[in-house]
Amino acid sequence: MERKLNNKTLAILKPDCVKKNLIGKVVTLIQNAGFKVSAMKMVKLTPDAAKGFYAIHKDRQFFNDLITYMTSGPCVPIALEKVNAVEDFRKLIGATDPAKAAEGTIRKLYADSIQENIVHGSDSDENAAIEISHFFSRKELLDINGF
Repeated sequence: MERKLNNKTLAILKPDCVKKNLIGKVVTLIQNAGFKVSAMKMVKLTPDAAKGFYAIHKDRQFFNDLITYMTSGPCVPIALEKVNAVEDFRKLIGATDPAKAAEGTIRKLYADSIQENIVHGSDSDENAAIEISHFFSRKELLDINGF
């Protein structure tokens, strides 16, 4: 039996993306790759919110630096829809290290470092559902199929 692929993922345009005024360029690349935006907003994460979102990394050496970075300015979480959303979005954003990212990927085009890498993308279908619910209520997630 073929596994049904989730058609939702979460992107976060990180503080460096916002600071560099790249929101429009990155969203354009995302939409040109066939993703539909079902919810989007700008937020300023509190330390507690960032720690909750990145709790999976709490025992990693980079955790405190990640929290400092993600709370350093506004970011833009975006709920995205597309068949095979998680895998396709991970390909679109490229490797975490922009020096190792494939040509044409968002991180290759715009990221400065492993830490300041412009964008977050869910790493699994299960995490996508959890991450989307971290930022958006069901009421905020629009049914875009009618467009």
